[in-house]
Amino acid sequence: MATTDRRDEQDGVRFSYEEDLVTAIDVETGVAASGDSKADALAELADALALHEGGGEEIEDEDAFLREIGLDPEEVTTEQTPPWSE
Repeated sequence: MATTDRRDEQDGVRFSYEEDLVTAIDVETGVAASGDSKADALAELADALALHEGGGEEIEDEDAFLREIGLDPEEVTTEQTPPWSE
């Protein structure tokens, strides 16, 4: 079961804690990233926010990219709400 530290909301980032995983969630955008510690989660969140805001390279073939990172394109849907958005 995850818990959230409400004190962190004033900074624009919420943290969710699950066993050995910390998830940092940007309140404004809903973008989230996880790590082994708060520092790791924040570093990953910074990268995720940069990509969310248009950084990085364009993906030409989404299915090929998903296979490249070890995911089956048939199992990936955009219809599911991420758990941190609920």
